[in-house]
Amino acid sequence: MLDRSFAVHSLAAVVLFAVAGCASNQHEAKQASGHAKESGPHTTHWSYSGATGPEHWGSLSPEYALCSTGRNQSPIDIASTTPRDLANITFNYQPSPMSIINNGHTVQVNYAPGSYVLIDGERFDLAQFHFHAPSEHTIKGKHAAAEMHLVHKSASGGLAVVGVMLREGEANAAFAPIAANIPDDGHKVEKPEILVNAGALLPADARTYRYSGSLTTPPGTEGVKWNLMLEPVTISSSQLAAFRRQYDGNNRPIQKLNGREILEDTTR
Repeated sequence: MLDRSFAVHSLAAVVLFAVAGCASNQHEAKQASGHAKESGPHTTHWSYSGATGPEHWGSLSPEYALCSTGRNQSPIDIASTTPRDLANITFNYQPSPMSIINNGHTVQVNYAPGSYVLIDGERFDLAQFHFHAPSEHTIKGKHAAAEMHLVHKSASGGLAVVGVMLREGEANAAFAPIAANIPDDGHKVEKPEILVNAGALLPADARTYRYSGSLTTPPGTEGVKWNLMLEPVTISSSQLAAFRRQYDGNNRPIQKLNGREILEDTTR
């Protein structure tokens, strides 16, 4: 049912590993547009704990106000859903030279131009993907070990995120090259001889939950098209541990649903 056309040529040369969290406010929004630098100072410091943690984001800067006042914030708990035969998402992901940055909030893979998805006929270009551990979304109140966010942007500036839950289990060959190249905070690893392919990180079952939400980091921009895969992908305990040595607990708490409808794809 969900139409996918990705080149999954070498599982071994795939995308980012394990799990880290949110791109920074400037990183997640700007990287989606392709204009952000891979690292650098943030205009306003924020974190996942203490006086600059999630409960304070909205008061750290006027630009972050939606983190407190917004009514369509992410992540959410996926509990009550509306069954629907959704229009197919078409994935058009091509291999990209490995470029990984540790930006202080997550481990992020920056993606070369040319890969995109079609959602309800609209094109969204893949800019980067990154990780959160544990997962930010929950399924009926339960977290996964980690969650991957593939961040896309349309020509008109709209944002779409494809989320994939990562469950601890069998080793995933697609993550192995990344697990071996995770940089320390503030550093970057570029190995153009290694190609990563976002398509190889997706589950075989391409059905999704869909809802209207926000970025999960400051500034909490709303109007984001969220597409969370129903089926998780497994990674090994050692692959998960490789990420957790850098980040553990970079997940924003669950936000109120505020009457939003969550659609659940019913057919393959």
